[in-house]
Amino acid sequence: MTQAGSIREAYVEASSFLAARGVADSASCAELLLQHLLGWSRTELLLRWQEPLDPALADAWRRMVERKAAGEPVQYIIGEQEFYGLSFQVNGAVLIPRPETELLVEAMLHEGSRLFPQGAPLLADIGTGSGAIPVTAAHARPSWRVCASDISAAALEMAKLNAQRHGVAARIDWLEGDLLQPYLQRRLAPDILVSNPPYIPESDVPALQPEVRLYEPHTALAGGPDGLVLYRRLIAALPLLPKLPTLVGLEVGIGQAEAVAAMLRTAAEWSEIRFVRDLAGIDRHVIAVREPELR
Repeated sequence: MTQAGSIREAYVEASSFLAARGVADSASCAELLLQHLLGWSRTELLLRWQEPLDPALADAWRRMVERKAAGEPVQYIIGEQEFYGLSFQVNGAVLIPRPETELLVEAMLHEGSRLFPQGAPLLADIGTGSGAIPVTAAHARPSWRVCASDISAAALEMAKLNAQRHGVAARIDWLEGDLLQPYLQRRLAPDILVSNPPYIPESDVPALQPEVRLYEPHTALAGGPDGLVLYRRLIAALPLLPKLPTLVGLEVGIGQAEAVAAMLRTAAEWSEIRFVRDLAGIDRHVIAVREPELR
């Protein structure tokens, strides 16, 4: 890349450079990188399109574009990703929050408010990663109690930073451990249990996009030979809790919803088990509800 003069010229050159290296969303990537480099909103970027790019930023700009050309996700380069209207810090220790998980959060907030209209339910997020789910829940429902766990200490540190960023750190309890183990050890009984565990079959991992396969944490992606190993372990442990959750929400991979629903039916009696489809029409979330007569 050459040393472009205006901000617009820097954008055009970077877009072409990225496209030539097979980056599918080259234009939007270049725009996001520029916004981050300059510390501007999209509106400010467009309004100041013709201004010269500060020569002092040229080297940093070139490095950012080259990182993207090598396949690194934009979210890791700029260090953040928006989720449910909030900005979350991310790095290579955590999975980048996906838009489809926003639908899971929406379903849990809606159902939780219906099932506990006057109370303060305890929501537990299993495998929290960046903390997107518990931080969003704590931010949207100030009366709820929230806890979050992960087997990765590095992931928990990132989640804690995000909780501090959004002013909810004091309202979230953090537990380090495998699946439900820390809850069983402490005799905690979540009213609402949510999880987006790794669900990609091991044999499918080599076919993932390079920016996912090479940069996002493998332990947050692969779910064993059929992608369902962690679901089996998680659901089998539900009856060991002091009491069964009133509401369970699990994100699943393509074609896995029926199998996960069958595991839930085997583990306990539910008033309802239903699926939530993502924007592509895929059954992406399994929601299990225990109405008052079953509690």
